[in-house]
Amino acid sequence: MENEHQPRLRSVVSYVKRGGRMTVGQQRAWDELWPELGRTVGELPAGTLDFTEWFGREAPVMLEIGSGMGETTSQLAAAAPELNYVAAEVYDPGLGQLMLRAEKLGVGNLRLLHGDAVVFLTEHVEPDTLHGVRLFFPDPWPKKKHHKRRIVSPSFAALVASRLAPGGTFHMATDWESYAEQMLEVCSAEPALKNRYDGWAPRPDWRPVTKFEQRADVEGRVSHDLIFEKR
Repeated sequence: MENEHQPRLRSVVSYVKRGGRMTVGQQRAWDELWPELGRTVGELPAGTLDFTEWFGREAPVMLEIGSGMGETTSQLAAAAPELNYVAAEVYDPGLGQLMLRAEKLGVGNLRLLHGDAVVFLTEHVEPDTLHGVRLFFPDPWPKKKHHKRRIVSPSFAALVASRLAPGGTFHMATDWESYAEQMLEVCSAEPALKNRYDGWAPRPDWRPVTKFEQRADVEGRVSHDLIFEKR
């Protein structure tokens, strides 16, 4: 029976399913590493995913949404071996590259999801369980007519909050001023979340500089971090 208190699934998809030819190395990663490290959201059995079984250990679970080509994600997972680190991405070559980076760094605490993170959170994550959710430089959809496709919306904030354990964090970063302001407004209005800082969070030293941040700096845009906690 569907939980009547479960946040409703978004009907607007916030990402573009990009194509792209994989390199020989990325294809090898899919062939050799994916069966152990990865799951496809659309192929998961009904019900909540058993993270302890998937990782082979019990540890706090961190979910990163939109891992891109994996350079930052692989470093973050490597730097936090105490976490069960889950990366969700829709771009096949990006997941392949992330597996290669993780292999090179000897990362053992990383698992990958291929597919829509909103569906995963809604259908496969038990409420009040995640240690944290990270959303770094999501698609900004800069044109005003496309703002409705931005992933950070009231329904998404409510969904994330419902899946976080008490004290768990929702950490966002973007280099688009209007999106940063939207993130701040939306998450500040979510009753289950509280801002850890008075407005923007200081940029944490542990978050590697991404190619998006580097490009934003060249183009004169300022990156903002926001960190909210589950009440």
